Amino acid sequence: MKNLQLAGIARAMFANRRAWVFGAAMAMAGAANAAAVEIQVWHTLTDANKAEFEKLAKQYNKEQDQVRVTLRGFASPSALEQEAVSAVKAKKGPNLLQLTDNHSPEVVAQHKAVLPLYELLAKYPIKDLNWFVPATSSFTRDSKGRLLAFPWMAEVPVMFYNTAAYKKAGLDPNKPARTWTALQGELLKLRDVADIDCPYASSDQVTVHLENLAPINNQAFTSNNNGLDAVTKKSTAAAMQFDTLYMRHISLMVSWKRSLLFMAHSGDSASDKLFAKGECAVLTSNTGAFGQFINTKSLSFGVAPLPYYDQVTKDGGKPFVSGSALWALEGHPQAEEKATAQFLAWLSKPVIAAEWHQRTGYLPLTEAAFRASDVSFYDRIPGVQALITSMRAQPNTNSRGFRMANYERIEPVLNQQLNDAFDGKVPPVAALNNAASQARSIAAQR
Repeated sequence: MKNLQLAGIARAMFANRRAWVFGAAMAMAGAANAAAVEIQVWHTLTDANKAEFEKLAKQYNKEQDQVRVTLRGFASPSALEQEAVSAVKAKKGPNLLQLTDNHSPEVVAQHKAVLPLYELLAKYPIKDLNWFVPATSSFTRDSKGRLLAFPWMAEVPVMFYNTAAYKKAGLDPNKPARTWTALQGELLKLRDVADIDCPYASSDQVTVHLENLAPINNQAFTSNNNGLDAVTKKSTAAAMQFDTLYMRHISLMVSWKRSLLFMAHSGDSASDKLFAKGECAVLTSNTGAFGQFINTKSLSFGVAPLPYYDQVTKDGGKPFVSGSALWALEGHPQAEEKATAQFLAWLSKPVIAAEWHQRTGYLPLTEAAFRASDVSFYDRIPGVQALITSMRAQPNTNSRGFRMANYERIEPVLNQQLNDAFDGKVPPVAALNNAASQARSIAAQR
């Protein structure tokens, strides 16, 4: 009887001990979860790229329990910036913020709410980081070459073309036009032979038809070395130079409109949807549109550099690297700063960065990400590998980027003048003169 009592006591003690151990384990797990540092990332990614970013954030949160990333998407950059201003005033700003290139990154970095990336990485370095975008005056660097923001959405303007439409028109889908003159011949065949109602469309029209018309034709876009001298030497502000090259080009686009070759244009990404649906055969847009196209099963397409004018230059130049980037904000606890750097370090991993590049069309973040990209991916889309490989080289003087004060107010003016010219409301020369005049006035304001 005594032995039975002892056995019962032993079982009770074991049960109590097991309950205590289980409870302690649960408490420790709860403490671990409670200790996770939350960081917020605000962005304006389009649907396809938004879904990809959400997938990566979910993967990151699942792989570790120290940091929890919360994403918040906005319909437009203006909506994000408006909300961010209010949040910063209330000391509730996000840790990372997607901002579009305003061509004055030094001005953005001087804002008291901004934590320049080189300062964050000085505290929490990302090891073995060899950036893909050359360390010159690119859109996320200051005049000293210091990185101000995380170039997660770096992109360049390109020409997309529907390979099925090209075959139907009797064109070689592996050899798209390299000049605007040759492209006109292809558009005529797409219209007349393939019976395409929309041979050509353009998104991001300011980027394609004004900003990058210069570097693609090996010319400067603005005075003062594309405005870069104004940053380092405090010389007069940069001014746009719309010469005969621009008059030739805008006049050609107007003639294409009248000939039913150039059927859609927009200052945003609206024309991308027409290409994705197969309604337009050729599209000029930014590489960030790639994510939408690769997820459209019925679409077969290739990628080529923007055309150039062989009457102006022997070979086409490189476009400006632009796009948007993730900017870190000040005013957060040290634990959140460290967590932010940890998340950026994870995004920089070759496999992660390569996946982002291949799923979105944004430029590879690092050299390792480029090397980690799947060869079959490049083989599947004509022209992609050659285009991305060409961006590895150091840019020449005209393609390093440009600086211009108040460009966020200038760009809408340029967009409106292009609309007026393309729609036949204003002659091309008058539209260009209006654009240059208004841009000078706005850039001079302080």
